This record gives sequence, C-alpha cells and structure tokens, in this order.
Amino acid sequence: MNPQSHSEPALPRALKPGDTLGIVAPASPFDRQSFDAGVRGLESMGFNLVIPEDIFNKNGYMAGSDQRRADLLNRLFADPDIDGIICARGGYGAMRVLPLLDADAISHHPKVFVGFSDITVLLGFLVERCRMVAFHGPTVTTLGNGDPSTRNRFLSALTKPAPLSLAAASNHVIQAGSATGRFFCGNLTLFCHLTGTPFQPDFSGCILLIEDQGEAPYRIDRMLTQMMLAGCFDGLAGLALGAFTNCGSVEEIHRIVSDRLGRLNIPILAGFDVGHEAVNMTLPVGLPVLMNTSSGTLTFTGPAVGWQ
Repeated sequence: MNPQSHSEPALPRALKPGDTLGIVAPASPFDRQSFDAGVRGLESMGFNLVIPEDIFNKNGYMAGSDQRRADLLNRLFADPDIDGIICARGGYGAMRVLPLLDADAISHHPKVFVGFSDITVLLGFLVERCRMVAFHGPTVTTLGNGDPSTRNRFLSALTKPAPLSLAAASNHVIQAGSATGRFFCGNLTLFCHLTGTPFQPDFSGCILLIEDQGEAPYRIDRMLTQMMLAGCFDGLAGLALGAFTNCGSVEEIHRIVSDRLGRLNIPILAGFDVGHEAVNMTLPVGLPVLMNTSSGTLTFTGPAVGWQ
C-alpha cells in the first residue's frame, strides 16, 4: 500500500468538444461491432479519437503482450495531444501491466481516464501511485450499447467542473448512517485479487463502492471473507453496493454483505446504478464524498475535473 495514497489528488482538465481521446485496450480483445458503435457515440459527443493499431492485437485472451499494452498507456499519458483516455474493454489482463507502468511520468500528466471491471486495477494505480482522480465509468464497447443516461452522465462528469452526486436507483439501507471519506470504486473480484500485492488499495477512511458480475453468492461471501480476514476493511468509513449482475438474487447479496460486513458498524447502502448493466453511471475515484443512507445519496464535496 502506498503511504501517499491519501494525499490530495490532481484533477484532470475538463474535456470539451473538439478534444482528442486516445483509446487503449489494456486487458482483453473486444467485439468490433460494439467497439464501432462506441466510437460513433464518442464522435457524436464532439470528440476526436486516436485509435492506435496496437489495440487490435491479440495474445490469447489478452489484447497484445503485457509490454505493448503498458507502453501504449505510458505513451498516451505522455502525449500532449491526447486530452483524455478511455478503455476499449475490460476482461482480463490489466493487472499484468501494473509493474510496467511509469507512475512518476504519468503523475506529471494528469488527464481524464475512464474504465471499469478489469480496469479497476488501473483506476487504483492512478489514484494511489500517480495521485490523480480517475473515473469509474463505461468503456468504448459498453458505451455504444448503453442507456442514454449512461452517455449523458459520462459527458457531464467529464466536461463540467462542478461537484457530482448520485442517488441510489433502488435505495436499500443495509446499515443506516452517514459518513465522509475518500471515494473508491470498482469490481469486487479485482479488489480481492489485489490483496497481498504491492498494488493493494488502502481503504482506510474510504467510502467504498463495489460491484461484480457472474459470481455465485458463495464466491461473493468468500471474497468478502478473505478481504476481511486480510484486514482490507479495517478503518473503512462506509460501503455502497452497485450492480451484482448474475450473482444470485439481490436479497441474497444484501444478506451476505450484512452477515460479513455488518460487524464493521459503518453505513451500508445498496442500489447504485454502477457496474455491468446498461446503466453505468460515471463516478470520480479518489475524491472526498459524503454517503447518507437517509437520502440514499453519494455527494462529492468538490469538482472532479478542473477548468479549461
């Protein structure tokens, strides 16, 4: 865990129409039809796109070798003509590039970076190692097929230097209360797999939002138990739940979370539209946030992007 992880993060510059987004594929190969739909969606928002040939590489279940995927990330962050970066897809493989990323160089070029699922590990790297705000939000392939509210939120979050908030779509209070802390957000499976590595996030004093897809209820239980026994939740300020898609019933997930983490005596709020669904709301990772179970909201205390 990084001792500087709770320092004030740098804000990326707000995007505007005409800005250039670079597309990366730091994990798995992607479906070209979904990708093309996402590209059209980004272009309709007014962005210019740089689509490096490297992202179409295939190396088994990954989009190219570890070195090539890491080199592209390092290069796009360093490129002054690239205003922001969005991931083509999640899948698997982003964890393998972590040791190959140049944290010091990246930290000197904060810019909008968006992704979710397997990209969870990169969001944590940018927040903790590079001390910049990163965005948990749709990838190119999910943006093309996403709900209009997903696209609207994506555009608003990245272009408007104003504090964001998000209300739980189906407000379910597992444990009542309110808390303020640094916001962390991502995929439960990836957080679990980072446990015990040098890239394990420090959740102390944090409001943590977790989501997942395709994990049986007993696996959710096992991951939460492992992380709890490893001390990952020590000092956690609050917990929010996004979508747990194809993970059993919502009621069973809530019961497991209550059973495993209720003993932490922190507010726990479920029902946020974040994760592997058509509605996947963009949120800034690394900023202070207030979670209130009475209002069912997450309210960020400052803007997620800086002025032009």
